[in-house]
Amino acid sequence: MYPPVDPIIFQIGPFALRWYGLLMAGAIVAGATIANREVERRGQKSDDFWDMLVWVLIPAFIGARLYYVFIQSPRGEDGLGSFLENPLTILQIWRGGIHIFGAFIVGTIALWLYSRIKGLPMLIFMDAIALGLPLAQAIGRWGNFINQELYGPPTTLPWGLRIDPEHRIGPYRDLTAYSETTRFHPLFLYESLWNLIGFGLLFWISRRFNRQLRDGDLTLLYLIWYPSGRFFIEFLRTDSWFFAGTPFNLVHVLCLIAVIGSVIILYRRHRSGQNSYSAPSSDTSSDTSDAS
Repeated sequence: MYPPVDPIIFQIGPFALRWYGLLMAGAIVAGATIANREVERRGQKSDDFWDMLVWVLIPAFIGARLYYVFIQSPRGEDGLGSFLENPLTILQIWRGGIHIFGAFIVGTIALWLYSRIKGLPMLIFMDAIALGLPLAQAIGRWGNFINQELYGPPTTLPWGLRIDPEHRIGPYRDLTAYSETTRFHPLFLYESLWNLIGFGLLFWISRRFNRQLRDGDLTLLYLIWYPSGRFFIEFLRTDSWFFAGTPFNLVHVLCLIAVIGSVIILYRRHRSGQNSYSAPSSDTSSDTSDAS
């Protein structure tokens, strides 16, 4: 497995159109379209969603970048040290290096503030985002493939990823130990597939169990599904720092908190068997048409 194209589609002077940026833009459009349809299905205004998206996306991207730079990136010259020596590289988001957990934290704060100011039902908008987000993640991860990043340790599996020496980090740059024919675990692919399956599952649940779901349930289900897969994928990361003498890092801790906390909350919300919402229309055929 090897990227079939150059990371730069075309360049005019200092301006360059990159596959990473194009895929990220496509991911946002796809995820936002799904989220908008969910907002409308649950009786909210489409305009409110698109207005909210602008105010949430920017803080979320800032949070995602800062989390990667200061928390996720490896300690040393290949990671945080490089960013601190050249602070302007922190702004070069098109080269990759954003982290979904930073987007979660800062984006959620921005959504909470926006919802309070505008008087919008935050949980419904969070559910809509949680439904579209895994599809966006599944698409966006292919930008890592083009950039030759988000790979794991060497593997002999047939779907191993080839990484050029200039894109390798740490000991993998030693071509005497790791030749140019060495293949690495394609972590971007593992996560993309996990997110794609998660999107299909959440979409099916949102339609099949429409009348049993309560506001916020899709968000909780997402916070169970995605971190569960990410927890195990994280053991193969080569671009993270880990707690000294352990195979664990901060992402493992956050994943456990998200999964365990969401399971407990979901159980407590439904042990009484009460529903919180149903689709605004009693015509069940509308749900079928939305699923097309």
